[in-house]
Amino acid sequence: MSRPLVDIRLEDLATRGGVPPGLTGITVHVRYGEFFTFLGPPHSGKTDVLRAVAGFMTPTAGRVLVDGQDVGPVAPGARSIGYVFQEGALWRHMTVREHVAFGLEQQGMTGIDLRRRLDVVLGRLGLADVPDRRPPDLTLEQRRRLALARALAPEPRVLLLDEPLAHLDPLTRKTLRLELAKLHRDLAVTTIHVTRDAADALALSDRLAVLDAGHIAQLGEPADVYQHPRTRVVAEALGPANFLPVRVVEVRDLGVVVETEAGHRVPVAGIGEYREGSRGLLVLRPELLSMSDAAMGRGPGLPGTVSLRVFEGARQLYEVDIGAAMPVRVELPSQHESRVFRLGERVRVELSTETVVLVPEVPRP
Repeated sequence: MSRPLVDIRLEDLATRGGVPPGLTGITVHVRYGEFFTFLGPPHSGKTDVLRAVAGFMTPTAGRVLVDGQDVGPVAPGARSIGYVFQEGALWRHMTVREHVAFGLEQQGMTGIDLRRRLDVVLGRLGLADVPDRRPPDLTLEQRRRLALARALAPEPRVLLLDEPLAHLDPLTRKTLRLELAKLHRDLAVTTIHVTRDAADALALSDRLAVLDAGHIAQLGEPADVYQHPRTRVVAEALGPANFLPVRVVEVRDLGVVVETEAGHRVPVAGIGEYREGSRGLLVLRPELLSMSDAAMGRGPGLPGTVSLRVFEGARQLYEVDIGAAMPVRVELPSQHESRVFRLGERVRVELSTETVVLVPEVPRP
């Protein structure tokens, strides 16, 4: 990118008039050249963030600052922001080349400079072979590439991405996700991305914020938020997890011991504000668990019976009945030497301080 990097500050941002309930008290500093993601379910306020930054929505409180400038009085077209809309918002009557040229021509670019920039952008986004096609004649993947190309061509100071990979098939999504990561690496444009897909958020983000009903439930680097969620909402937003109701039965200097509904005791490290008798949820990520024969396990674990096994090529999915209301799901790699457990077999789900997290038990709405 030829333009200098900028940062974005959202200061106590609040909105109304979009998808309820709107935003409340959003304060975030998106750093220079950072890829920042707002992750959350539908109606959590994700798109309101983008609309407020782009100028399509006027906040009811707070400010948006781009490179230190309050952009509230600045018209959307003057903010130098590239916006990739959720469904692309492409023009049916215009060719690929015309879409990409549109923003460049608005900047006054013509002639050989325009043609050179078009060649570069179309090549970078994998559209060099279809410059004269119109959106109805493109695949969904090509339409997503075109939306990115149109947004990036004028070299915006800020890039806003509204679920750019939604509705793609898994293989295409993975491919385009990787290309988007490479684009950001090469262009380093300050980016705000919103999505409901945990894999997109974890793979692409320098940092992320999980939104819950218009407020930030947790903010941090992807690995830290994934491994140390503070609430059930955060844990669920970042991918599949087992949630076991437990009760604290012992408080130690370096953690607590909890007891499951079936009477199994599990030590949890690093807990601060729990007392004996406190209730919570034990969060267990399926892919972070392991299993052993019932008689072979050592240390903390959950004994049970295999009630389901599904083969998915690279992995084996198990459900283990541990005597609780819900079985425990376990994902194991399908390596040649890996042990395959049979239905009805007695096993032990192995636990460690790296695989268990305790969060408050909050009634679900």
